[in-house]
Amino acid sequence: MSLLSRKATCNSHGQDSSYFLGWEEYEKNPYHEIQNPSGIIQMGLAENQLSFDLLESWMANNPDAAAFKQDGDSIFRELALFQDYHGLPAFKKSLVDFMAEIRGNKVSFNPNKLVLTAGSTSANETLMFCLANPGEAFLLPTPYYPGFDRDLKWRTGVEIVPIKCSSSNNFQITESALEEAYQLAHKRNLKVKGVLITNPSNPLGTTVTRDELNHLINFVDAKNIHIISDEIYSGTVFDSPGFVSITEVLMERNLEESSNLSDRVHIVYSLSKDLGLPGFRVGAIYSNNEDVVSAATKMSSFGLISSQTQFLLSEMLSDKKFTSNYIKENKKRLMSRHDMLVSGLRNAGINCLKSNAGLFCWVDLRHLLSSKTFEAEKELWKRILFEARLNISPGSSCHCNEPGWFRVCFANMSEETLNLAIRRIKDLVDTIKLDENTRRQRRSVRSPRKMSLTKWVFRLSSSHEREADQR
Repeated sequence: MSLLSRKATCNSHGQDSSYFLGWEEYEKNPYHEIQNPSGIIQMGLAENQLSFDLLESWMANNPDAAAFKQDGDSIFRELALFQDYHGLPAFKKSLVDFMAEIRGNKVSFNPNKLVLTAGSTSANETLMFCLANPGEAFLLPTPYYPGFDRDLKWRTGVEIVPIKCSSSNNFQITESALEEAYQLAHKRNLKVKGVLITNPSNPLGTTVTRDELNHLINFVDAKNIHIISDEIYSGTVFDSPGFVSITEVLMERNLEESSNLSDRVHIVYSLSKDLGLPGFRVGAIYSNNEDVVSAATKMSSFGLISSQTQFLLSEMLSDKKFTSNYIKENKKRLMSRHDMLVSGLRNAGINCLKSNAGLFCWVDLRHLLSSKTFEAEKELWKRILFEARLNISPGSSCHCNEPGWFRVCFANMSEETLNLAIRRIKDLVDTIKLDENTRRQRRSVRSPRKMSLTKWVFRLSSSHEREADQR
């Protein structure tokens, strides 16, 4: 008899996904430019390390915030004591203002409708607990972030049903794909409670279009289900078309005050990507549904943001001169780094899905597969991991329907390291092409021999037939 619970011993966490297995191999042999220059370069981690200097500069210019001082007086003791899990009002106000600023102040947010969580992982799981029962389902467009198999399913018992998207239309969400996923759930006897999207998309690095958002709103309205818009990459949109929040579309359609629909629209946000602070564990749920806000606030007691973190960031985000400059400069740096990867891959004969956001590119390596199968994709992934010594995420780990796509991150390393990674990719591509050319040459050499042998056998048999006739 096991001494552990079924939850502790079950295999539904998703840790055996190639997304996580690649991380494990990286941790065994991590690249370091001096200590381990032949190690594995981490390109499977969506971290934004491009604008740390801006954050550090603000800290240096605002020493009181880092020292937990307000108007020159220490508030350390106040912050060190127990805080209500509703969060510090000043931080919630500065956070919703920052969310509005990222969206061009086209929409506004009420801090009373905000629930603070320890990162977006906690926010998404909390919403699953609030909106669905074990055995019920959420629909997710593919490809999707591999961690959702853990975040949405593992502890909640909620099922994921894929909305199958295709490269034929750049993986956009269609009305027919939504309906097919809904019917598939019913065939599996799963009650659909909602749809979850990432906007901008992880792993595609693209923003969801206004048409797609309208299709989604029409769909959830007709089915009387929820929609969660995970918008943690909203501040990383560096190129046109710009970011359109689902809140903006609701406002355009005069639906933001419609209790029936707006109560079923929920937003997840975080400072992990836009501000590059995943270690600070700052996430949030925004919802017009009072019951969801109430329940999620109670659940947030299991994963609070420290008072010290809230105070520091409330001071930083309330500095409008800083936030305005940060948002603009960070986008410029993301675009530059994105273009660097895309052009480097293009020179190696590799194309990427056209993208305008995120910390990664959706890279097309289908032409390097030995066959159009996920087995061949896994073989290529292993070569990239162990020969090129690059950890990237294969499309199968993101539940992509087409083998040969990979997510490649570009913002968690220096330019020098990225250049090295691109050279390694090019070297592997050259090796694969050389291997293929060698195989073709061997086939072409064998082929004439077979033809000569066939002709010789034919001539021999014809000669025997003539001899038989003469006899």
